[in-house]
Amino acid sequence: QVQLVESGGGLVQAGGSLRLSCAASGRTFSMYAMGWFRQAPGKERDFVAAIRWRWSAGTTYYADSVKGRFTISRDNAKNTVYLQMNSLKPEDTAVYYCAASTLSCSGYGCYETEESFASWGQGTQVTVSS
Repeated sequence: QVQLVESGGGLVQAGGSLRLSCAASGRTFSMYAMGWFRQAPGKERDFVAAIRWRWSAGTTYYADSVKGRFTISRDNAKNTVYLQMNSLKPEDTAVYYCAASTLSCSGYGCYETEESFASWGQGTQVTVSS
């Protein structure tokens, strides 16, 4: 099992930036990818970004809604993944969840669905005011 702890959420004005962090512990050797998902009030949880931990390590994936604004990165030595969020919009307001996958995926879109992720953090609130 992999344990995840997120940090870095908060309140920011539209156009501002935030950086989320997620530290993994436990069976981190079993991770093949880490990702970020978000859930706005009254909506389903949606994919935001993911990064491969091995097998084409460093390969990144983004939802169309955040491409060019958000950047996912990792620090292998610290078992930590980051989400740099720039040019934030009110519609980015949500609880952001970090997730870890122990699946070795080669198929298109595999790491863009929450079913591929077995471990989840507690979530961190991001609020963007207009």
